[in-house]
Amino acid sequence: MTLLRLESVSRRFPVGSSILGSRKYLAAVDGVSLNVEAGQTTGIVGESGCGKSTTGRIALGLDSPDSGRVLFQGSLLPRIGSKEWRSQRRQMQLVFQDTLGALDRRMTVDALIAEPLEIHAVGDAASRRQRVWELLQAVGLGDDQHMLYPHQLSGGQRQRVVLARALAPKPSLLVCDEPVSALDVSVQAQIINLLVDLQRELGLGILFISHDLRIVRHVSDRIVVMYLGRVVEQGRADVIIDHPAHPYTQALVSAMPRLPGGFDQYVPLSGEPPSATDRPSGCPFNSRCPVAQDICRQSLPELLPLDSKREVACHRVRDR
Repeated sequence: MTLLRLESVSRRFPVGSSILGSRKYLAAVDGVSLNVEAGQTTGIVGESGCGKSTTGRIALGLDSPDSGRVLFQGSLLPRIGSKEWRSQRRQMQLVFQDTLGALDRRMTVDALIAEPLEIHAVGDAASRRQRVWELLQAVGLGDDQHMLYPHQLSGGQRQRVVLARALAPKPSLLVCDEPVSALDVSVQAQIINLLVDLQRELGLGILFISHDLRIVRHVSDRIVVMYLGRVVEQGRADVIIDHPAHPYTQALVSAMPRLPGGFDQYVPLSGEPPSATDRPSGCPFNSRCPVAQDICRQSLPELLPLDSKREVACHRVRDR
């Protein structure tokens, strides 16, 4: 069942002043479409500034798209700030990257986890306490840690609190925005494995946002590759990793540690992405693409099915 669906959503932000001329706009998200199925994970990957986090905020209804639609459980998201929107927040939760910024340092762990239950008026005081204890056990926090404050916890422990807090109101969808990028590698593995186990147990749909394709590969059923606000390739995770089609995806995959039988061709990726306020004509990747031709600089490629397992936005892929 499709839990979340984005249909050609776009979002622009004004940049600078219009006093001395026409105001420029930064196209953070440009015509993005994707699905998240119940019980599965869709991963979004790309370099910093490609629009991953803005896409996540649009998916949660925290930011309104300039165009396109967002459907949750088959219905359009309510207007931001409305009574219906606040009620739906219980079903859609965000797992933050900055744990200290996400947690009120004046509150203890049990108060932080119980707060969403109080906001959404879930149960009485006794049932809330029971729910907090269940969540502490679920995310692997000890009984002696419930009265601690965020600054008394390690980074991995704080991320467990953030995860428990997001799970408290029993949501259907989690949007995880770079949830482990600030953690040590060993702690990353613990949190990722915990998230996978909880998803399997609770049947959560997850939109997992990261710049690290290694982690996205591990957690995702489907992968969406973004570049400069647009989706350049998306499809089944194993197909994207083992047989990437778009030159940008190939460059990302080739930078990962190689696995036997996987994609073993090195694809160079030089330079920096163009400015999002002054994107090149044609394919936004053409200035960095090792196989770009004239058509790539003249015409914007559409995201079209390459086969039954993926979609690709590339002129050269269709010429092969």
